[in-house]
Amino acid sequence: MNQFQTGCSRRRFLSTAAMAAGAGIMLRSRSTWAADAADPRVAEIVARTIGVDTHNHIDVPLTAAEMPGPDIDLRGEMKRSGLSAICMTFATDYQPGDAYERFHNGLAEMDRQLRLNGMKRSLTPADVRTAHKNRQPTIIQAIEGAHFLQGHVERVEEAYHRGLRLFGLLHDSDASVPLGDVYTNPPRFGGLTAFGASVIKECNRLGILIDLTHCSLQTTKMALKLSTRPVVFSHTGLDTQLGTDPRMAQMMRPRLISKGEARTISDNGGVVGVWTHLSDTALEYAQNIRAIVDVAGVDHVCIGTDTKLTTPYPPNGFRPGHPPPRIGGRTNEAWANQTVGFYYAVVDAMLKTGFSPDEIGKIGGGNFLRVFGSAVTM
Repeated sequence: MNQFQTGCSRRRFLSTAAMAAGAGIMLRSRSTWAADAADPRVAEIVARTIGVDTHNHIDVPLTAAEMPGPDIDLRGEMKRSGLSAICMTFATDYQPGDAYERFHNGLAEMDRQLRLNGMKRSLTPADVRTAHKNRQPTIIQAIEGAHFLQGHVERVEEAYHRGLRLFGLLHDSDASVPLGDVYTNPPRFGGLTAFGASVIKECNRLGILIDLTHCSLQTTKMALKLSTRPVVFSHTGLDTQLGTDPRMAQMMRPRLISKGEARTISDNGGVVGVWTHLSDTALEYAQNIRAIVDVAGVDHVCIGTDTKLTTPYPPNGFRPGHPPPRIGGRTNEAWANQTVGFYYAVVDAMLKTGFSPDEIGKIGGGNFLRVFGSAVTM
């Protein structure tokens, strides 16, 4: 809270100074996002580009006994971040009980939070662009893990009609009817299963973008060969970018991809999202983005933080029977001493790393929107 108050004071000071110089009028006319950037190019790029976090966990209760959950300031946090859209993600495989019921509860609670924040889901890239043009934050509905399907492929269409547009096929644990091998677990299925193949075909038919994060290398190769549309690997990093904390590197290493795997995804028209893990500063994060760009190409990289934009639920981030708080932490507090919103910090760091404004626009959201469009256009 003190960090946020400090950031607010700094924003008021910078705004006053900018108005005196005449620059503040220009910036406010271009954007209603909360700008806090010493370099006016940063605020200009944030206003002009569509920043998308392709993997952001928004915590809501998933059991009827816990609903409704606390109100969350999704709109406020998005404006602070500078992001135009997030892929609003939840998972159903941690809690005991029926995953299908948790899926419905999670969507119902997210419906409530969107109403409270005056927001709605974007179902197509055109929806995202319209929201950005109108300076309205928006979300793309995502889920991590197909546990709610329980072997019923027809539930994919049900999820589509509830607004799901980004489908992470696997998560940390196997579904009751598995779709394929998870990259952090011992291989059991020889890659993609027959049920997993049927889910990919259904996503292609309906127009749902497939996320292969958490898939083993063999599962990924089989899925890429089968899918008729590009896919996303929404949150990962290169196995050459291990950061400075050996303990963190050891924990994250099974979740990283090789240069060869990054090329395979890009060769199939997909994009790779770079998470904030293994970077202690925004500049290190930009350098991790550069490392994947050097391998996969500037048209095949995006942002996928694997963080939480809003307050974790439950508030302390942990309860018996649930996993500990996610490593990524809060999006707008991704790095120590961060006094600006997430996308402002990233744009500033990418400029310092040598990215051009056009390249930032591609990586910031343009590449993801292109692949999203390829998936949902029938």
